Amino acid sequence: MLFIKKKKKKRVFVIGLDGVPYSLLIDLTSKGVMPATAKLIDSGNLHRMKASLPEISAVSWTDFMTGANAGTHGIFGFTELKKNSYDLRFPNFLDVKKNTFWDTLGQRNKKCIIINQPSTYPARKINGILISGFVALELKKAVYPPDLWRQLESLGYQIDIDTLRSREDHTFFWKDLAKTLEGREKALEFLWVKDWDYFEYVITGTDRLHHFLWNAYEDENHPYHQKFFEYYSQLDRIIEKAAERFQNLSGSLDDLFLLSDHGFAAIEKEVYLNVWLEKEGYLEFETPSPQGLNDISSSSRAFAMDPNRIYLNLKERFPKGSVMDSQEKMLKQELREKLERIEHNGKKIVRCVYDAEEIYQGPHVSEGPDLIVLSEYGFDMKGSVKKKEVFDRTNLQGMHTWDDAFFWASSNRGQDLRISELAPIILERLL
Repeated sequence: MLFIKKKKKKRVFVIGLDGVPYSLLIDLTSKGVMPATAKLIDSGNLHRMKASLPEISAVSWTDFMTGANAGTHGIFGFTELKKNSYDLRFPNFLDVKKNTFWDTLGQRNKKCIIINQPSTYPARKINGILISGFVALELKKAVYPPDLWRQLESLGYQIDIDTLRSREDHTFFWKDLAKTLEGREKALEFLWVKDWDYFEYVITGTDRLHHFLWNAYEDENHPYHQKFFEYYSQLDRIIEKAAERFQNLSGSLDDLFLLSDHGFAAIEKEVYLNVWLEKEGYLEFETPSPQGLNDISSSSRAFAMDPNRIYLNLKERFPKGSVMDSQEKMLKQELREKLERIEHNGKKIVRCVYDAEEIYQGPHVSEGPDLIVLSEYGFDMKGSVKKKEVFDRTNLQGMHTWDDAFFWASSNRGQDLRISELAPIILERLL
């Protein structure tokens, strides 16, 4: 009797490590902290990749899942302004104006399992399973199909650590970090045996570790220096086990991908852009202690929003607008030139100021900021209206960086890779 070997089903597996820099990965693999990941890197191609602008998870992960930039998908930050208003709103997954690549896969009858994808709350229907990540408010609304949440709850699954408490209490932070990772691993085990074509598994504990304890990585005498490395050793074991499992299932690692959504660096100073705009005469408030942008004066010409977005106070756009369309180009140029000259203790703090029209394309460009201020490493741009000094410092230790994200693939994907370019790479492997 002639036996015909059954062809293995085509699958793609993506592991996301939120906020892990290319440079950190190189360092930890070279030091032997992540031996399995080092072996994986040597067997393929590690690319240094650019994240979104601004370089934050809400935008960068949306760039990834839609294969587009904010001008097309419409998400410019964790917060947005209500139309014709200075009121803040918190956009969610329902505000994303472009289909994700797993929507495209679903239209081709491909099944997807997505675990902990940031910026997908509330979870919406897909052909498969979706578990929303940060910023998801409650597990019941973070899961599709809806009845899955009870099984996740029984596994001890939690969406995120308690960031407010963890920021102040590092003993609690390590416990909550371990608990969250354990629940994530159990979810991976539980869902791996389901029927799927595309599987995505994102770890966000890395981002939290870097925000709160980046100094533990850089300072060998820090009490948590070794614990920082141990966390990455644990991640290495997870990556090794997941990669082996995928290789057994698919027959090779050709369709395994690893990525991060932005890089990280130590904070030297936080830079409060609204204070700078006020001191330079571009921004005024109607009260000496403003509580929000609604306290802006009609004489203001510009204001900032977290993390590094500058908006012109345009007459046609805002209720207290003062800037005419004819003044827009000159004001942008003036702000760019001044911002790029700012120094702190003799150090240049701004690498580049981008005009939104240079970096965004699509029908929603006019809904976003007018300028993006890309800082040099160490200078974390902020948009608070309550601060009184341009340069200040909180207890956060790490800041996001734009050009030090990573992407690993078995094949070389070229230079100057951007996170929005990954969706077509994944789709071509399955369609």
